[in-house]
Amino acid sequence: MVSQLVALRTDRQKDREKRMSSQAAANQTSFGATDDYGSWYIDEPPGGQELQPEEVVPSCHPSVPPSLLHACLAVLSVLVSLLLAVLQQRRQLWPHCGRGRPGLPSPADFLAGDRPRAVPTAVFMVLFSSLCLLLPDKDPLPFLTLVLPPDQDGETETPREAWKLVALLYYPALYYPLAACATVRHGAAHLLGSALAWAHFGVQVWQRAECPQAPQIYKYYSLLASLPLLLGLGFLSLWYPVQLARSLSHRTGAGAKGLQSSYSEEYLRALLCRKKLGSSSPSSKQGFLSCTRICFRHYIYTPQQGFQLPLKLVLSATLTGTAIYQVALLLLVGVVPAIHKVRAGVSTDVSYMLAGFGIVLSDDRQEVVELVRHHLWALEVCYISALVLSCSLTFLMLIRSLVTHRANLQALHRGAPLDLGPLPQSLHPSRHAIFCWMSFCAYQTAFTCLGLLVQQIIFFLGTVTLAFLVFMPMLHGRDLLLLRSLEFSWPFWLTLVLAVMLQNMAAQWVFLDTHHGRPELTNRRALYATTFLLFPINVLVGALVAAGRVLLSALYNAVHLGQMDLGLLPPRATTLDPGYHTYCNFLKIEVSQSHPAVTAFCALLLQRPRLAAAPQDGPRLEEEEGMLLLQTKDTTAKAAGSRAHRGRARWGLAYTLLHNPALQAFRKPALLGAQS
Repeated sequence: MVSQLVALRTDRQKDREKRMSSQAAANQTSFGATDDYGSWYIDEPPGGQELQPEEVVPSCHPSVPPSLLHACLAVLSVLVSLLLAVLQQRRQLWPHCGRGRPGLPSPADFLAGDRPRAVPTAVFMVLFSSLCLLLPDKDPLPFLTLVLPPDQDGETETPREAWKLVALLYYPALYYPLAACATVRHGAAHLLGSALAWAHFGVQVWQRAECPQAPQIYKYYSLLASLPLLLGLGFLSLWYPVQLARSLSHRTGAGAKGLQSSYSEEYLRALLCRKKLGSSSPSSKQGFLSCTRICFRHYIYTPQQGFQLPLKLVLSATLTGTAIYQVALLLLVGVVPAIHKVRAGVSTDVSYMLAGFGIVLSDDRQEVVELVRHHLWALEVCYISALVLSCSLTFLMLIRSLVTHRANLQALHRGAPLDLGPLPQSLHPSRHAIFCWMSFCAYQTAFTCLGLLVQQIIFFLGTVTLAFLVFMPMLHGRDLLLLRSLEFSWPFWLTLVLAVMLQNMAAQWVFLDTHHGRPELTNRRALYATTFLLFPINVLVGALVAAGRVLLSALYNAVHLGQMDLGLLPPRATTLDPGYHTYCNFLKIEVSQSHPAVTAFCALLLQRPRLAAAPQDGPRLEEEEGMLLLQTKDTTAKAAGSRAHRGRARWGLAYTLLHNPALQAFRKPALLGAQS
């Protein structure tokens, strides 16, 4: 009995094994005959092939840690700052060198018209480029790795993100002595600037040469974003040695005095000779070329003899160009490589994904692949076209703004009022005006970045709409959604168009009559009836006009968002526009503190022989000193003086009293007191 049960169990096991083997064979034959379901999944390619891993940027191990290099640069910047402070004290307080405290020189004289502009421009470009590199960087302060341990499972990720706020103050302090070395005007300062510039430039070149690729955003983003940084540091590493060579050859000592009033005298000379040249020149025929030249000068900034833009405007223009490059680079490398990867990874499995959404492009899978790749290529073209268009418009608005800046400054210099809205017309400096002057360049840079981003979004949506609803359907002859919608709604659009045309024609030929050369309203009864009957249709037309008004205002404000010299709000609400309000106060400070005509006359008065022998009784007010300078009784001055000298002095005094903003505050109360 037991032997029979054992035999029965073995027979059942054999039958079960046979059924399992036959089922496995059937499954294999069925899978081989119908389809391979493993190919339905993108992550599991057919044929037993393994997925090719994405291109991974290899980790870079430089010979010298970047943290150590940046720590050395920070220490070197501190030492240079201390040496500049001591050097500034010895130059300014040489008779009393032991008294007082060392004074740190300013990074740039923003209100002077004759100081070198290349150095602060290059330093600001370097600073902004360094701040742009902080966006994808995990270590905002590179020398923190010497103090803080590396990240472990993201435990210190939040503190490192918080260090980026500290980096916003660290990098200006790091590059401060690089700009301050140019304001001391001494051979030792030029030597320190040369050493510091070569140190910064050498470190940056060394890092980019050893590690040109980085895993953040795009493998070459760090290298491309650092090009303005390398350009600015390279210029400084050449400028400081040249100035050092000039200081050693004693060339700057003779020409330093003439540089203080060269621009103001040139401005005054061009201002006085302009009327004479204009009156003596014959009237020329206004042809096509002359009109074109006038329009070109009106919309495109070209240098003008005797006038130069203030340093703050030059800095804002340079930072605007750098911001256009940095934002365009970020938008380009952040999207286009991703589109390339998606287009390269499209396979026949995309037809199943589209079928899940109810989209059937074709019965042939290979044709679906080609269509999807073509659409992705069109999307990439639209994105790049929108980026080029937004960058071009931003650059053109920058050039147009320079023309407006020059026109506004020239008008304020000659005392002409500007239409600044409800803002106070007084040119006296105030607390809010000083704040606006300080933040003008930063606001201009931020407005440019945001404006370029908004323009890119709007233009990309517009180009995609035109490409996928108009051009591509007409090219392929399919998916004519726009034409089909127009086919069903053409009576509506035709009615609106006819209503608008009929009203304009009736207004021209029926309701308007001309008697004795003056237009008059006629047929009023028909006018009233037509107005009442067409009211519902005009409501629909008004809805379309309202939508167009919203689109046009949004497009206009997006294009002019980075242009601070133009108010984006109505004149009654100009004070609510922070950009235009800041620009107006910036102009007030520039005109009140750096008027070139006043500077020129003060320089001419100081060049008189009497001034060299004038005693220095103590500190006086600037307006009192300017008046006392004219009251001279020196015999040598009388012998050498003439009617031209006296006329120049009196006319200079009158011009100073009338146009110097520092004296206007004292002139009106004095007149009122004399009348009372």
